[in-house]
Amino acid sequence: MTINNKKKKSVFVAYLCWLFGGVFGLHLFYLERDVHAFLTWSTFGGYAIGWLADVTKIPRYVRDCNEDDEFIKDFVLKLQRNKKPLFSTSRFTSAIMVGYLWGQLVMLATPEEDVFGINWSFTHWLVPLAVGLGVWTVGNIGREKGTPWIAILVAYITYTSRWYFFDESVWFSIMVFSSALAFDTFSKEWRRTPRKPKGLCKRMTVLFLAGTLYLALWGSYLYFNGTVTDSNGDEVPVSEALHHFFTSPWWTDLKRSLYDVYTYAQHHGWYEIWKQIIDLSDVQGEQNAYKVLDVSPTASQSEITTAWRKLSRENHPDKVKEPALQRAAQERFMEIQQAYEILSNIKSKRRRKNKRSVE
Repeated sequence: MTINNKKKKSVFVAYLCWLFGGVFGLHLFYLERDVHAFLTWSTFGGYAIGWLADVTKIPRYVRDCNEDDEFIKDFVLKLQRNKKPLFSTSRFTSAIMVGYLWGQLVMLATPEEDVFGINWSFTHWLVPLAVGLGVWTVGNIGREKGTPWIAILVAYITYTSRWYFFDESVWFSIMVFSSALAFDTFSKEWRRTPRKPKGLCKRMTVLFLAGTLYLALWGSYLYFNGTVTDSNGDEVPVSEALHHFFTSPWWTDLKRSLYDVYTYAQHHGWYEIWKQIIDLSDVQGEQNAYKVLDVSPTASQSEITTAWRKLSRENHPDKVKEPALQRAAQERFMEIQQAYEILSNIKSKRRRKNKRSVE
């Protein structure tokens, strides 16, 4: 019988998290499977396959997190029957996929040109490290664990095959597969005791730092090695395109406009800025209605009615004899009617409001 005083997790809440944030690993974070959650987030739901597969695994994850008595009994039986975890095709495949992704990401993030006068090609020696860590991270999900050193060592040894196989896909696949196989064969073991509980703040900090590093690698790839295609079909490096963007007249004008908005808000308040945004967005369609009826915003109700009657007569669908033009005529006529209705309602509401304020 296990003694567990921590708050129990709910299957219902776990499924809600899976439904609304599963591709980002929200349900796994809720169940304190932080490593699993990070891998799910960084691969957008485990390439969607992992997210879908979790729909059948969530009840087991909940029992694991709650250290359910029946779950612990089954786990003890597994320990007695097998000295080490049995081979899992899904876990082994995941280790290969994550190891491959992390290794490729380090290669992609390495600047192809000199940056700050430094040739960064030496960072290719970090590729096997990334592969080994990717394999090891997958191997430490749930009730299984292992040391990273065997996976990393085998990755470095097989990395030397790049000087024998010039096709990158060949030597890279050899390195990743060998690293995953070495971890599964020599390093994998049972996690006999549950992980030590960590505070929410510490968990989020670790995930934030891991996510920042992951996004920084993608950012390095996009900035230093990425390209964009202009209207002429020419490829322009992203770093060069960003430099030109921040020196362009468009950005200068935008920056000035944002500064003017900030200055205005300092004197009149942000609520006034919000009111102006609402007015400019024309949420009621008032400005567009004035345009449709071709009247000014200061027009009276009688002027609006006169313009509406005139346009209704001129654009009545019955005057259009050609079938091909009848649909466009009907849409124009309906637009005029809708504009008149909008302005009439707005004018009526304002009259009632002004009347109440006077009283």
